[in-house]
Amino acid sequence: MGTCRVGLVGAGGVAQRHARVLGGFEDVELLGVTDVARDAAAELAGAHGGRAFADVDELLAAGPDAVYVCVPPFAHGPVEEAVIAAGVPMFVEKPVAVDLDTAERIAALVEQKRLLTAVGHHWRYLHVVEQARQLLADRPVRMVNGTWLDKVPPVAWWAVRDRSGGPVVEQAAHVLDLVRSLVGEAVEVTAYGDGSPPPVEGADIDSVTAATLRFANGAVGTLAAACVLTWKHRAGMEILADGLALTLAEDGLEICDADGERRISSDPDGARTAVDRAFVDAVTGVGDDVRVPYAEALRTQRLALALAESARTGRAVTLPTGPAAAPLAGAGVSVDA
Repeated sequence: MGTCRVGLVGAGGVAQRHARVLGGFEDVELLGVTDVARDAAAELAGAHGGRAFADVDELLAAGPDAVYVCVPPFAHGPVEEAVIAAGVPMFVEKPVAVDLDTAERIAALVEQKRLLTAVGHHWRYLHVVEQARQLLADRPVRMVNGTWLDKVPPVAWWAVRDRSGGPVVEQAAHVLDLVRSLVGEAVEVTAYGDGSPPPVEGADIDSVTAATLRFANGAVGTLAAACVLTWKHRAGMEILADGLALTLAEDGLEICDADGERRISSDPDGARTAVDRAFVDAVTGVGDDVRVPYAEALRTQRLALALAESARTGRAVTLPTGPAAAPLAGAGVSVDA
């Protein structure tokens, strides 16, 4: 394949970012954009040499080589089903859904079709993540403390639980995905929300959430999520292993061990470019570096929703155990009495 013709579903901020990145690749052509806000679709398509399509079916009929699904959490499901039915490689922005049933259904369809997929957990492409992994290679992780302390984003749906899933699902998913990647799979979580929404019209999400996690390998952890600030205060994690303390965030890695303290800066924009480059290379057959296919993102979704369920019920939630490649059918979470 020479040029990869990409269609975008969604014209919001994250779609605009992908359009800018893809527009910088010589082997990519933006075929067009569709969005429920037709003016936004026309504006984004026009800015990058594509056309606006009336709906997903019309976009797919134009024959894209790949489709990016950049819709709000509550809008996932029908778009993916249409793309999968058409057999078109699919990049999905996180979170992959607002609920577990939708994510499980899409994952099963992807598996049946053996479709090439990628999900936008771009933190996996930070070069400092691989350095952290190397440092942890011969040291068992004892504890991880994750944080996402931020503001309410300026979109109307974000502060509504059944539209966004709340901060743990919509924001902290990046942290949870890296926790899974570096520490392992959680088997039980307990979370508490404050029951008080942020001062935003129509809000019904918790302003703050505190959680504990127990991992299959014996490690323990915490997660703190908040949306009560007017700025992004902190997002990342601290990992403690034998003789080693790591502080990892999107902008860098701090290392403390017997050799002292040191910091390695990171390149967030480079990671955002790398996740798109890896997907396009996979579509065109010149690369194989998709680090989060849909099935892998589903496991992060399960963890995030287990935390949200525990915060809602006030009870511990047990997650499925077994190897990462276990069949998806029947998988889910259970609430302990």
